[in-house]
Amino acid sequence: MKKQIENYDDVQLLVRTFYDKVLKDDILSPYFSYVKNTHWEEHLEVVNSFWNNILFYTGGYHGNPLAVHSTLNFFSKLERRDFDRWLQLFTETVDDLFDGEKADLAKQRARSIATIMQVKILNGNNGLTIGSNIDRENNPPV
Repeated sequence: MKKQIENYDDVQLLVRTFYDKVLKDDILSPYFSYVKNTHWEEHLEVVNSFWNNILFYTGGYHGNPLAVHSTLNFFSKLERRDFDRWLQLFTETVDDLFDGEKADLAKQRARSIATIMQVKILNGNNGLTIGSNIDRENNPPV
């Protein structure tokens, strides 16, 4: 029987399991090569904090995922299939590990996030001026 998402340890399990899949995925893994080779554990902690805040309203996350993904898009163009694959792997991971209210909330929020990112990034409607002052060769994506 699967368990419910009850605490930060469960969030860490979700995030690590999900990223284990991402790193093996032909579509998504290339987007993570830089961060994997430079600051992988820090990245995972940020993502843990993000999902912990999403699921438990901890207030512990203070980043801007839209800006990060817009910067990534500047360096490596994102496509709809990338968001679709991300959502597929995330949903599969939640379903493999958990059930219950927080699992449903995680999947619902992931759908919302993927939709918003697609609209704002793929349609160029993010309100950010990413790229105007970025040196692509000396400042790789975060």
